[in-house]
Amino acid sequence: MDLSLSEEQTELVSTVRALLDKRCDSRAVRAAIASEAGYDADLWRFLCEQIGVAALVVPEEHDGVGATLVEAVLVLEELGRALAPVPMLSSLVTAEALLAGADDDAKARLLPRLVAGEVGAFAVLVDGHARAVLDADHADVLVVASGEDLLEVPGAAATWTPSMDQTLRLGSLTVDTARATRIGNAAPAVERADLVGAVGAVALAVGCAQRGLDMTVAYSKDRVQFGRPIGSFQALKHRMAEMLVLLEMSRSAAWGAAYAVAAGDPEAGQVVHAAKSYVGEAVARVAAETVQMHGGIAITWEHDAHLVVKRAHALGRLFGAPHEHRAALVLP
Repeated sequence: MDLSLSEEQTELVSTVRALLDKRCDSRAVRAAIASEAGYDADLWRFLCEQIGVAALVVPEEHDGVGATLVEAVLVLEELGRALAPVPMLSSLVTAEALLAGADDDAKARLLPRLVAGEVGAFAVLVDGHARAVLDADHADVLVVASGEDLLEVPGAAATWTPSMDQTLRLGSLTVDTARATRIGNAAPAVERADLVGAVGAVALAVGCAQRGLDMTVAYSKDRVQFGRPIGSFQALKHRMAEMLVLLEMSRSAAWGAAYAVAAGDPEAGQVVHAAKSYVGEAVARVAAETVQMHGGIAITWEHDAHLVVKRAHALGRLFGAPHEHRAALVLP
């Protein structure tokens, strides 16, 4: 399988990166997570209106771009690199769940709203409740699976759940299913949401690892010890090289999983399990090295290293921890 990017995909990545470099620096990230909304609403609106990131997987008949999960994953990787607090993953999962399980009327009504930038959230209910739901407390389009039914919920008692990683917004839901509208079948929606959510979390984690490596390399060139930049010491060169290997292996796993899911590969589930298992632990190691190689400054609130560590660990558990995905692998 050829994992190189097309000209259009390369242009998409460059456009998103240029925008994030201008509008999503450290100050903007910290301001967004401290805001009442908990995410950067202006940046999200700009990404949707100017680049169309929320429209990527949505068919043209529903105002979308008609691209694939691969393009969405490339965007998520860039958002991960910037540590951008925007609801891309939750809206992507919601759109994919609707495409997989909703009836035609619901697709025609809800997908254009997601394309326009309304925040989507998807949850699987257990006795009317769901925990750790991405962007649950400010979702405009709320879709839940309850038993065999896929439901559109007009409103729910959603509360923000404070978490270690403040750049990811989690919430708890209590839903009165009697007030909800049945819009399709739950089983295909849940299956698709699980796959796409895991791949999306992996992509965000790869971007997070890239951020950690970039920060570490830049610091090693500037920090002088014993009259030399610390990056000139062989031991630290080896450690940064190991970080790069972990990053590139993780990127290959993420892209491979995205291609498999987008192509409908019958083994896509196994590819996703392998990717989530490997990347979750690899990125945690990169984040740990980011802190270690920055020294004491990395444990201060003012430095961004703690944001990398928090997001790395949160993404490692979002949509399944590494050990859970390893347990689901079918070995020959």
